[in-house]
Amino acid sequence: MSPLETLVEQAKAAPAARARVESVEVEAVNAKAKRQLYAKREKIYPKLVHGRFRRIKWLALIVTLAIYYLTPWIRWDRGAGQPDQAVLLDLPNRRFYFFFIEIWPQEIYYLTGLLILAAIGLFLVTSIAGRVWCGYTCPQTVWTDLFIAVERLVEGDRAERIRLDKKPWRAGKLARKTTKHALWLLIGAATGGAWVFYFADAPTLAADLLAFQAPTVAYVFIGLLTFTTYWLGGHMREQVCTYMCPWPRIQGAMLDEESMVVTYRDFRGEPRGPLRKGEIAAGYGDCIDCKQCVVACPMGIDIRDGQQLECITCALCIDACDDVMAKIGKPKGLIAYDTIGNLERRAHGQPARLRLLRPRTLLYAAVLLLVAGIMAFSFGTRSELEINLINDRNPLFVTLSDGSTRNGYTLKILNMSNEPRHFSLSVAGLPQATLTLGGKAEASDIAVPPDQVLTLRLFVAVPPGALKAPATEIVFVLERDGQSWRHASVFRGPE
Repeated sequence: MSPLETLVEQAKAAPAARARVESVEVEAVNAKAKRQLYAKREKIYPKLVHGRFRRIKWLALIVTLAIYYLTPWIRWDRGAGQPDQAVLLDLPNRRFYFFFIEIWPQEIYYLTGLLILAAIGLFLVTSIAGRVWCGYTCPQTVWTDLFIAVERLVEGDRAERIRLDKKPWRAGKLARKTTKHALWLLIGAATGGAWVFYFADAPTLAADLLAFQAPTVAYVFIGLLTFTTYWLGGHMREQVCTYMCPWPRIQGAMLDEESMVVTYRDFRGEPRGPLRKGEIAAGYGDCIDCKQCVVACPMGIDIRDGQQLECITCALCIDACDDVMAKIGKPKGLIAYDTIGNLERRAHGQPARLRLLRPRTLLYAAVLLLVAGIMAFSFGTRSELEINLINDRNPLFVTLSDGSTRNGYTLKILNMSNEPRHFSLSVAGLPQATLTLGGKAEASDIAVPPDQVLTLRLFVAVPPGALKAPATEIVFVLERDGQSWRHASVFRGPE
């Protein structure tokens, strides 16, 4: 083959070679991208810190867990025949008891109002002070704090736990790990057990559970909550807050530059530099890059990187940093609750200010007061008696053998008080109408048991020629001790 032919063949082969090389490069890039789509979780070992925010978190943990575990055991006297549990979701009897309040199924709007109040209140608190709900009183945070405390009690603090996890599996490590997980499971079981006590009389259900005579659904829910508490609080922890909970993404809409959040004051801390004993860090800021704020964070983030999705505003980094600042003789507050606006002001030598009254906080507060006012008015004017009257639809009327016309009705009287009530019933609008009650009840003395619904069959009849139209408006009048309740209806006859 001549040199010229060789060059021609090489030129023809070059595009194919380049295509193969490009294909290999693309496959390598795609393989790398696939590997990067999932990053294995790096276990976080939060270090115990001491300070005012850690004390606040301990207090919040104790108060919230005490409320959760002890509330089903509080008693409240409602009278004979009524449950004496202060807080009870009585699903079989369709009641919700909350101390002196009793909610019936048709009053579910009260629960809706409470949920609206909770949501607006959360919006208001977030717009003022960031994710303090997440950092102190969220159930995931509370139980995670409890699980970490148990872990620290059994395995030691951060450094000791890291060393333990790196050790080979021997008797000592196995014993400590088994003890930790057993305690976690006990906490989970207590959590599930406390939950089912809200739906039945707690002492009775507790005895039935121990005797294995409780309903199957109780054991199912205890098992379910045991597993979820153990798994979420012991194994998933920060992943719940980062990936499962939608609030970190929603709360960004509640914040502005004047919201109080945990911030690193970079104008004071930068540039960072190490500080050794006996040395003066010339040219550096107050941050000595000790990373104590990072190891104290239960989310494993560095607050010095700025606002982050994972930050739950627990402020433990503030305690950790203040402790370091005290040791090196620097002013506390390098990491502190502050606003983004104040960071800018301080960086430019302007005085800081706190603006609680802003358009969004005023709006949230106004909506909160409005909903609370509506609920308070509705509850204050709430009647303990409800009447429901339904006309028979098939047939609309009946013509009796004597030529009179009769209509049938179903009357329901709801007595929401704890005492029996007696009523008399009459009908107005048709002067010649006669009223009879089905069964043995008399219209002059209708007894309604306490906290129950009485259902009656009513019949109204008029003599021949008394009707002037196919439909006549009538009113049923229920009377008791000078009080009267009126319910409008219609009497129908032939065309």
